[in-house]
Amino acid sequence: MKSDFTAKVLAAVRRIPRGRVATYGDVAALAGKPRAARAVGNIMKDCGRADVPCHRVIAAGGRLGGYGGNEVLKRALLVAEGVPIHGARVKMRDCRITRLQEAQTPAERRRTKNRKSASKTGHQS
Repeated sequence: MKSDFTAKVLAAVRRIPRGRVATYGDVAALAGKPRAARAVGNIMKDCGRADVPCHRVIAAGGRLGGYGGNEVLKRALLVAEGVPIHGARVKMRDCRITRLQEAQTPAERRRTKNRKSASKTGHQS
């Protein structure tokens, strides 16, 4: 049985669009625990699910990270998606997701926007 945090991590990683990346710390923040980057790394290491694009999660500073010991495969997957890599690092300023809104689907953005406007007016939906 997976924890609530694990479920949130996997959901956040699923929302990283093709051609974009997030750091382990970014994913931890998206999942509600900004200081849990190492836990995210362990979740990614043990994931092995085809529906979770674990290769889009990278280490701080743009390093590729482990990817189950197959950095060559991780690099190939990212390059195939158009992620710019120079040497052993991703050029993060071109493709990094850092905020929840960037990783949200359009429907999730509308719900968030509606909640914010309702709280400003004092109405709840």
